[in-house]
Amino acid sequence: MRLLLDTHVALWAAKTPERIAADIRSLIEDPAIGVYVSAASIWEIAIKRGLGRGEQPPFSAAESIEVFRQLRFDLLPISVEHGAAVEGLPRIHGDPFDRLLVAQAMVEQMRLVTHDRRLAGYLDEVILVG
Repeated sequence: MRLLLDTHVALWAAKTPERIAADIRSLIEDPAIGVYVSAASIWEIAIKRGLGRGEQPPFSAAESIEVFRQLRFDLLPISVEHGAAVEGLPRIHGDPFDRLLVAQAMVEQMRLVTHDRRLAGYLDEVILVG
């Protein structure tokens, strides 16, 4: 099994893992399971930090790369196939970052771990947190 963490879940895993249910946290921590964070999440962190409003990510995009690597998360680049797959998605969700994560999970045959229930409308392989 391979897991793709959405941006919130990746940040929670790094800073506030208690926000993630114990059974899902044990999946994320299982060394036999590949856990990935998308380049789209790094980009989202950079944008949110740059805007400087609302709830800020706890570290910069550059810092997040090292934090996620220390947690032994693999970083998933964005491919042209991922970008093209977004085109075929129904308009269940309007957030471009989340739509790209869905496309990546579909193309790479990963289970998407998210707190956003709307994303479960795209694929069966969603693990909902919270």
